[in-house]
Amino acid sequence: MIVERAYAHVPTYEADKWPWSVPCVRRLLADGLRFTAPVTFLVGENGSGKSTLVEALAEGFGLDSWGGSHDWRYASRRGKSVLGERIRFDAAPGGRRMLGSWSARKGFFLRAETAMDALRREGFTPDSVSHGEGFLAAFRGKFLQPGLYVMDEPEAALSFSSCLELLGHIDQLTQQGGQVICATHSPLLTALPGADIVEVGEHGMHRIQWDELALVDHWRRYLTDPQAYLRHVLD
Repeated sequence: MIVERAYAHVPTYEADKWPWSVPCVRRLLADGLRFTAPVTFLVGENGSGKSTLVEALAEGFGLDSWGGSHDWRYASRRGKSVLGERIRFDAAPGGRRMLGSWSARKGFFLRAETAMDALRREGFTPDSVSHGEGFLAAFRGKFLQPGLYVMDEPEAALSFSSCLELLGHIDQLTQQGGQVICATHSPLLTALPGADIVEVGEHGMHRIQWDELALVDHWRRYLTDPQAYLRHVLD
């Protein structure tokens, strides 16, 4: 592992202003976020703050919020977010050298909406392949060495079988010393053995087991009886 805790110090803030109005951000300010496994999944409804959180973590590590690797100069002109510029990390035993030297840091931030631009800058040719294949090209070509790899809903472009392939890449990456933080809606990804799952929402943040996740329960119920859900949304 590279990092064992993320935290941010903000002396004063207006609780009704973004991002301080987001419950998981306030929880981060109060208690920090501890990482206890090489893979951490952040799960929550749209608007829960999980993307805000992973973007800030990526920025705090030195990754461009627009997406890309640590050794690529920032593609976006905007500065770090007000949360990202305040993020700090406690190093895990295996990450002290990397966190102690800016030039030694390695990693990649993959976000669904900007992935194609990031891949082009990194030397891939996503125009010649599908969106999903472009994602997998990044996993195969860039997720190879110890470092911090942050992902925001990577399943958005992936089929069922491609998600399984992604899990294989993540497993290999962690065996080589990498650490992954991933925001996701996927019950398939969060089933990775040994992964830590943090659910974010109005309660802030708490750790949870895979089979206790609301998204897992909803998918089970939907696949068993789709009409039980569809009758509420279809005329």
